[in-house]
Amino acid sequence: MVMTPTLAHNPKTARFLDAAFDEEVLLRQAQGRQVRALADFAAVAGSRRSMTEEVALRFSVSRNRAFLLLEIACALVRRLPQTLAALDNGDIDLFKASKVTQLTREVSDEVAAQVDAWMANRLAERDPEAIRRSVSHAVQKFDSAGYHERAAKKRALRHTSLKHDDETMSTLSGYLPAEVAGSIYASMSRTAQSRRMKDKSRTLDQHRADIFAERLLAEDGHGKPRAHIHVYVDFLTLAGARNDPATLAGHGPIPDWLVREIASDPDSTWSRLITDPATGQLLEAGADKYRSPASLARLIKARDRECTQPGCHRPAEFSEIDHIIPRARDGRTNHHNCHSLCKGHNLLREEPGWSAEPTGNGGTIITTPSGHTYEAAPEPLHEPRPEPEDDESPS
Repeated sequence: MVMTPTLAHNPKTARFLDAAFDEEVLLRQAQGRQVRALADFAAVAGSRRSMTEEVALRFSVSRNRAFLLLEIACALVRRLPQTLAALDNGDIDLFKASKVTQLTREVSDEVAAQVDAWMANRLAERDPEAIRRSVSHAVQKFDSAGYHERAAKKRALRHTSLKHDDETMSTLSGYLPAEVAGSIYASMSRTAQSRRMKDKSRTLDQHRADIFAERLLAEDGHGKPRAHIHVYVDFLTLAGARNDPATLAGHGPIPDWLVREIASDPDSTWSRLITDPATGQLLEAGADKYRSPASLARLIKARDRECTQPGCHRPAEFSEIDHIIPRARDGRTNHHNCHSLCKGHNLLREEPGWSAEPTGNGGTIITTPSGHTYEAAPEPLHEPRPEPEDDESPS
């Protein structure tokens, strides 16, 4: 007879875990109160664009995150009382609640109420994916015709997107019909497994990623990226005398070795940027290293590098240039009063209650409809540098 050893239970682990879960319940209940406060704010705060920007600034989050918080709050309070009750009770957190709001976003109030009631006993002690699948099942159950129509519309919205991450990496993704995405992934996996049998130096994931890049760049698998990107680098770093990070527009800091690698490409093109050593701010921008100083627009886009609304990181080359003080109020067209704004944040300035005042060299003080103020200014292209000391000793 084989005896199976049993492990002695450690009462401390249970106590610590239970204490952590008790705090989790309190956090969930706090989220319920926050949801109600956000819904109350949305009821009196004006347009969706304006309220979204106010939340983004107040919470220091992205516009997309602010929009999502408001959308979840309003949906829970107005259409999903059972799901909100589960949040109030601490049975679920806000992320799990969002699985219900997300999949009922486009259904009628009647269908939302049916889904909400059906999910009431299917929320507690379930993981987010299980909840999502149950909600999807309920939506198809109570609104099969609407589901079919929405599916057709969403298939027409297929697209690709690029998200920059850290340590020189980015995520390129595609929003595709499920069967197409599944087929692509299965095809890449089959080829990756075949390559892996011959080349063990790369993992299966690395093979799959390389195949993905090869297929997109060229049919013969030997393509090379030919993208037009903007990189801002200190000349001393470029020359190897410093190892300060450079800036890749839309991404953020990149290491000195990578920018020198990009610069060494024979197809790279150059623009001259002259900065103030004392501040690191841009003084002049040239079309290339041989031409005269560039236009005001080129100077502003090079200085700002991205949309100047706090929390927005859309590259300046895809943004608009506008006046901080409008021309209708005698705002001047110069580098102190002009800055880069993406189209959405440019339109925000026309919303009631929003205003901005320049602080010089593209800096802005923004005032929101609720009276909160936020200061924004372009980041310097490099750290301030002291003037070189005089080698001659005083006589």
